[in-house]
Amino acid sequence: MSPTDLRSDTVTRPTKAMLAAMAAAPVGDDVLGDDPTVIALQERVASIMGKQAACFVPSGTMANQTAIRAHTEHGDEVIAHKDSHIIHYETGAPAALSGCMIRPLDGPCGLFDEQDIEPVIRPESSHFPRSRLLIIENTHNRGGGAVWPIEQVARVTSRARKHGLRLHLDGARIWNACTATGLKPADYARHFDTVSCCFSKGLGAPCGSAVAGDREIIARILRFRKMFGGAMRQAGLLAGAALHALDYHVDRLADDHERARALADGLAEIPGITIPLPVQTNMVFFDLGPALGGAADFCAKLKTHSVLALPTSSQRVRMVTHLDISGEQIGGAVEAVAQVAGAQPTAVHGAVR
Repeated sequence: MSPTDLRSDTVTRPTKAMLAAMAAAPVGDDVLGDDPTVIALQERVASIMGKQAACFVPSGTMANQTAIRAHTEHGDEVIAHKDSHIIHYETGAPAALSGCMIRPLDGPCGLFDEQDIEPVIRPESSHFPRSRLLIIENTHNRGGGAVWPIEQVARVTSRARKHGLRLHLDGARIWNACTATGLKPADYARHFDTVSCCFSKGLGAPCGSAVAGDREIIARILRFRKMFGGAMRQAGLLAGAALHALDYHVDRLADDHERARALADGLAEIPGITIPLPVQTNMVFFDLGPALGGAADFCAKLKTHSVLALPTSSQRVRMVTHLDISGEQIGGAVEAVAQVAGAQPTAVHGAVR
């Protein structure tokens, strides 16, 4: 029996229907620009985002990093929340690939507002880096899968533009943000010069992301995709999976959100466990009391109960729901956490029945 894998929504396997779509996808040579399925995907993403063009890339990291490189020059400064993916999970790439500094902002759940931007804008001077690019992450991973309210996005981006900043949306999980709010991706994307989106997270494709923007910026991103080693040949096989995901796996994201809330409700009943962040989409973070030990050891014990989770700090654990997780598995995961925590069955009865 396969374990209940809640480490991330990246762990999904292609469905039989997705594998069939991949096998049937017509292919060419995308480096030469003639893979018809990649072309179709890029046109589809551009239309969804309300942009002129899009570029298919292998990963969310490459999507963000090609965008940063396209918007900036060496010595520029990028403004982003201190818990952003580009800071914590992209191996120092803004410095290594684009020669940029990061100016971090604070705020609850990975969000900030227009008044937070003013103090970090650099004066025009040969002594300082140039404030060049603002990045928003929606949904925000380390913020618990938090969703940016569209009114807040509008305020922040409007203030940033007054200072001449370029704007990039790290929309790896924009599909989840739209599921939670009822908005369309273009409603968010219109506030930004570029927007990335991922197909290998909630949508269940084996890999792949895209960046959308105007034709000029996408031409630069295409160049940096090649420079960073992200150009692929018969990439239509992967683009076929992404197109299938857009057709069949977006509407079902509401199921993941519902199961995440059920998971959080169950975990909250276990003594010694607290839910520190609101559950808005498909991510659940929980903190362990001192008596339960550290997160890494706790996750190792969970593995012996066939439940996989991800320690994100010394006392914090992350669980993420996705298309391979059923409602029954949610109950089993709560039971496993309770057993590792040493809780009596009656303490979590209401959560797992």
